Amino acid sequence: MSLVKKPVNGMKDILPAEMQVRDYVQHVIKETYRSFGFVQIETPCMETIANLTNKQGGENEKLIFKVMKRGEKLNLETAQTETDLVDYGMRYDLTVPLARYYSNHANDLPSPFKALQMGPVWRADRPQRGRYRQFMQCDIDILGEPSSLAEIELILATTTTLGKLGFQNFEVRINERRILKAMAAYSGFSEQDFDTVFIILDKMDKIGLDGVAKELEQSGFAKASVEKYLALFQGVKTAEDGLSYLAGELHGFLENEVIANMQEIASSVQACKTASFHLVFDPTLVRGMSYYTGTIFEIAMPEFGGSCGGGGRYDKMIGNFTGKDVPACGFSIGFERIILLLLENGFQVPKQPKKLAYLIEKGYPGEKLANVIAQAQEARKNGHQVLVVRMNKNKKFQKEQLSKDGYEEFEEFFCNK
Repeated sequence: MSLVKKPVNGMKDILPAEMQVRDYVQHVIKETYRSFGFVQIETPCMETIANLTNKQGGENEKLIFKVMKRGEKLNLETAQTETDLVDYGMRYDLTVPLARYYSNHANDLPSPFKALQMGPVWRADRPQRGRYRQFMQCDIDILGEPSSLAEIELILATTTTLGKLGFQNFEVRINERRILKAMAAYSGFSEQDFDTVFIILDKMDKIGLDGVAKELEQSGFAKASVEKYLALFQGVKTAEDGLSYLAGELHGFLENEVIANMQEIASSVQACKTASFHLVFDPTLVRGMSYYTGTIFEIAMPEFGGSCGGGGRYDKMIGNFTGKDVPACGFSIGFERIILLLLENGFQVPKQPKKLAYLIEKGYPGEKLANVIAQAQEARKNGHQVLVVRMNKNKKFQKEQLSKDGYEEFEEFFCNK
């Protein structure tokens, strides 16, 4: 029986042309984020299973690739529960590993700490366009900064990066978890039902206002509460300033500082942005991660028809490791979806070195070969990319393939010359 050539379902082989684009995009991301003062770190691909299943990762906790215990730790005969079989899991995002990393190294890190992470993560998800089981995540996080400066810097850094990659007229949708909770409480929903309400609200872009109303009533919520709740969204939609409208309607349910903080973020970003995008307050934005405690945001791109990144504030996560809460906020670019859009639009990496190919005929004398290699080395010193290879029998096909890979000039070395 022959071995399987195809990669595991939901994972992909990356061909050289795509890899060139990925390398370029990673370079732009890193250089831009570094210009904002972020420093790169790295965390392991595996985490202790208890860290990944602490009821903060939302639906992602159902998608963990779990790692079975090994050697003497594994006893299949006596195992009765999953904890008897599993001790580690593949990380499903970079936020939980960052919280553990910071908790472990806080004494050696500056405050606030601006972290940049890029690396693969794994989710046992259903593969579809732009969604894989192994994919690259690219995060920036600010730990130790309680004010809106963190959100402003994260939004500006992320949008500046997208602008450098050629994206325009996308949306950064922004909301606040405390606004979500205040709207639900104002409408008469009990706190224990908030998660159910938010799960249904999160479907707004797919089923619309009427669909949300129908599902809420089918879930057993009082019609009066549902009507009062949806009237708030209608009010935001028609108001000249949605935040000011909610400040008036939610008086007594929402601290004044929440609206003021959101207004400060919006005005600062609008005044300082360099990329062409729209910052939109969206009270229907939920974000599935239960670890979010404050501001949440998401990138929406018309070309993709969905989210191409997101993040928010998670001030309680580090306290789960240390017993002491630390302000934290992060933003993640949807790297794989960005790559997909660039490739679909025929993106070409700019400012590439000139690519030369030296084709050496089979049997070319060894005493002359060193001269060819020395010539290639000199061209490399001058900034060119030089490929030295043996000449194939079908030289025409070989050159056609190299031309597809961007090689512009060919020099041929024959035995009789």
